[in-house]
Amino acid sequence: MDLGSSAANAVYQNSSTSLLSEGFNFDISGILTDALNIVSQSLKIPVIIILLLFAIFAVITLGRLLSQFISRKKVPVKLIKEMIYDISCSESVDNIKNIVNNASIEKSQKIVLCEIADSKSLGKKSREALARKLIEDEEDKIERDLQRTDIVTRIGPTIGLMGTLIPMGPGLAALGSGDVTTLAAAIIVAFDTTVIGIGAGAVAYFASKIRRRWYEQYLSNLDALSDAILDRLDDN
Repeated sequence: MDLGSSAANAVYQNSSTSLLSEGFNFDISGILTDALNIVSQSLKIPVIIILLLFAIFAVITLGRLLSQFISRKKVPVKLIKEMIYDISCSESVDNIKNIVNNASIEKSQKIVLCEIADSKSLGKKSREALARKLIEDEEDKIERDLQRTDIVTRIGPTIGLMGTLIPMGPGLAALGSGDVTTLAAAIIVAFDTTVIGIGAGAVAYFASKIRRRWYEQYLSNLDALSDAILDRLDDN
């Protein structure tokens, strides 16, 4: 009887421990799932706000791109060539500055080139260091300008995907209970966020591509003219 009673107690204890363990695991799993759901759904409003900001940014970017296209000075290679020859034949710093200021180039380029021309009193290495620093400063300005559109290009579709997936969870859960209206509302939000995310990313990519080509030409012309000025100053 003692052996039978001990065996029964052991089986009872083992089964009780197993049930407690399964219940504990179930509670932990449920808590973690609920926590993930809360975090996911709490991101819905911020994601929608970010996408609306991206949409506004895309409209502003298109307007700015059009404005830059209209106001941008198209500098042919022939003009740069003529300026280099004129600078190489110039007799003074004032002559160089007059050539630069009278040329049909961007105002920011004129400012940089005139600063390089005014560095005649410096030594050769100091002039080159100044020219390099001024050009690097222009590159930094361009990089900061392109950085915004590059960010939207990369994360716009990702945020759009988040906006697609977040409402689909409650929508599918509602479908399981027969609530088609909630599912339809979730699908509308999902599609709208996808369109805005991809659209904003596409506009930003297009603007970055066009403006990067403009800026590369801008820096190339600036570099060529600065070298011409430095060579003329070295000769003097």
